[in-house]
Amino acid sequence: MLNRVILIGRLTRDPELRYTPSGVAVTQFTLAVDRPFTNQQNEREADFIPVVTWRQLAETCANYLRKGRLAAVEGRMQVRSYDNNEGRKVYVTEVVADNVRFLESPNRDNNGGGMREESSYQQQQPSGGNRYGGNGGGGNSRGGNQDPFSDDGKPIDISDDDLPF
Repeated sequence: MLNRVILIGRLTRDPELRYTPSGVAVTQFTLAVDRPFTNQQNEREADFIPVVTWRQLAETCANYLRKGRLAAVEGRMQVRSYDNNEGRKVYVTEVVADNVRFLESPNRDNNGGGMREESSYQQQQPSGGNRYGGNGGGGNSRGGNQDPFSDDGKPIDISDDDLPF
């Protein structure tokens, strides 16, 4: 079974950082993700998807993400339920993110929109993995070996014996 979600969208408001009673950071925000088609009035529609991040990733998102910023989120879809004050069961569907990429620099209005900075932050794994995507703490996704599929412009040498088909 597979439960994996990848979204790219803009934040509809600033992230909300809270702490559980045991002191664990949790941040919630909503991504507006454009649909790939237009409606009958030739207007683009969007889906508004709630996102939750935990621990260090939550604090990083709260510190660096703001309303309107473009971000990519990787995680899993979660459906949970609770009983509200009126005794009715309420279902909540949200994405629990374990990796968030900031696709714009915070000062995108000041640089004319031509520059794009991409930073990636991942949820720290229980095994002690690097929470910044494996490149030594800088957070910038360029320059590290953490992504085996990144294209550095050089051809990849793969023998036919390595291919599974």
